[in-house]
Amino acid sequence: MPLPGVKCGDMGPKLGYASKNNGWLHMTKLRIPREQMMMKYTKVDKNGDFSIEGDTRVLYSVMMNIRTQLIYQSGGDLAKALTIALRYSCIRRQFKNTTGSKQETKLIDYQT
Repeated sequence: MPLPGVKCGDMGPKLGYASKNNGWLHMTKLRIPREQMMMKYTKVDKNGDFSIEGDTRVLYSVMMNIRTQLIYQSGGDLAKALTIALRYSCIRRQFKNTTGSKQETKLIDYQT
């Protein structure tokens, strides 16, 4: 259980990105020693003023890299789904045969 003044929660699953687990944290009237804060790209000075350190393009590039990975992964998943659909359509028979045969036409051979 969180300590008094600390609220935390889960943001829920991400569509297509189940390997990441994101959450949120809200602290009310708590003091954290500055030495124990992770301040690689942001800083909090002794007066409590917040600032972004370094190049903001670096932060943006990390976000863009993750989104690019999602697109590539989606392409791979789409290729797998298409392979399954094409293989299935080669063996599935569904439509009435117009040539008089009792055997139905395969999905892949169907013509409107």
